[in-house]
Amino acid sequence: MYVAVKGGERAIENAHRLLAHERRGDRDIPELSLAQISEQLSLGVDRVMTEGSLYDRELAALAIKQARGDLIEAIFLVRAFRATLPRFGATEPVDTGAMQVRRRISSTFKDIPGGQVLGPTFDYTHRLLDPQLADGAAPDAPATGEASTGATPRVTDILGRDGLIEPSPPAEADVPVGDLTREPLSFPADRDLRLQNLARADEGFLLALGYSSQRGYGRNHPFAGEIRFGEVEVEFMAEDAGFAVPLGSVALTECQMVNQFKGSATQAPCFTRGYGLAFGQSERKTMSMALVDRTLRARELGEEVIAPAQDEEFVMSHSDNVQATGFVEHLKLPHYVDFQSELGLLRKLRKEFAVANEAPPMQEAAE
Repeated sequence: MYVAVKGGERAIENAHRLLAHERRGDRDIPELSLAQISEQLSLGVDRVMTEGSLYDRELAALAIKQARGDLIEAIFLVRAFRATLPRFGATEPVDTGAMQVRRRISSTFKDIPGGQVLGPTFDYTHRLLDPQLADGAAPDAPATGEASTGATPRVTDILGRDGLIEPSPPAEADVPVGDLTREPLSFPADRDLRLQNLARADEGFLLALGYSSQRGYGRNHPFAGEIRFGEVEVEFMAEDAGFAVPLGSVALTECQMVNQFKGSATQAPCFTRGYGLAFGQSERKTMSMALVDRTLRARELGEEVIAPAQDEEFVMSHSDNVQATGFVEHLKLPHYVDFQSELGLLRKLRKEFAVANEAPPMQEAAE
C-alpha cells in the first residue's frame, strides 16, 4: 500500500467506499443478479473463464459484477482466486470429436458429414440496433438450441485420411505437459506451452496479431477448416477405481485452421495446421489463437521469421492482459521520488547547456 499518497490509508478506504457506491449505481434500478450476468452476458462470462483459466460461470459472473463490467479486471480477480485453490490432479484429455455440437461450420467444404450447424451466431445479423431489446420484448418464436447428437467427424480428420494435411503430433505419455500456472515462462517454448499462453492471452492482442498475419506480416493464408461449439465430457482418472470417472461436461469452442501447404525433398506437400481452444462460445478468440499458433510455428516449419506474429518471445511475453495491465496501470501510483530525481537531472543538464552555448561578450566583439 502506498501511504505516501495524501490522506494515506483513510483516503484509500474512502476510495473503496466510493467504488462500491458507483458499482451499485442508481438504487431505484434493480441490482444485477449473478444469474442474469451468466445467462444474458454469457459471452463476457466465457471470456473471463477462458483468460482467467477457471471454468466456473458463477464465479466469472461475480467477477464481472465486482469489476463493473471491466473484463480484464474480472479476469484478474478470477486468476487471483484460482491461485488459492488446491490442485487434486489433471483430467484426461477431452475428446472434442465426441462433442455434443451446438454450432459447427466449415468454410472449406459445403457438405460435411454431420452437416453444417449454424447455431447461435452474430454472423448473419444486420448489425442494426434492435429497439425491441430496450423494451424487454421476447422473440416471437424462440428457436430450439438443442445440441446435435449425430456423428460429426472433424474436417481435418477427413483431410488427414488422404494425407492432405500434416498429422497431429502423437501424445507421448511419458512426457509431462508444461504448466504456465506453476512454472515461469522460458524460451524456446514447446507448442504445449505456446497454446497454454495463447489460451490465456488477451483476445484483442491475439486478434490484432492474427489480422496482421493475414495482411502479409507472417505469410499466413488460412481457411477455417472447422469451428465447433458444444458440450464435452470431462473425465478424471480415479486410481482407486482403476478407470476414468466422468466429472461432468464443459462448453468449449474449437477452431482448426487449414493453412498453406508445406513440403520437402522427402515429403509430399500437405496443408499445415493452426489450432485454438477456449471455454464457452469464444469463436473470435479461438480463430485468433489458431492464426497465431500457426505463425509461431515458423521456425518449426523452416520459415523465415520476419514479422512480430512469428516472434515467439514477442508474442508470449506481451500477450497476458493481467501482466500488461499491471505494468501499464502501475504508472498511476506515486512516483514522486523518481520524478523529482529526473526533474533535478533535467534542470542540471539544461543549465549546463545554457552555459555552454552562452558566448562571452568580449570574445564575440573580437570575432
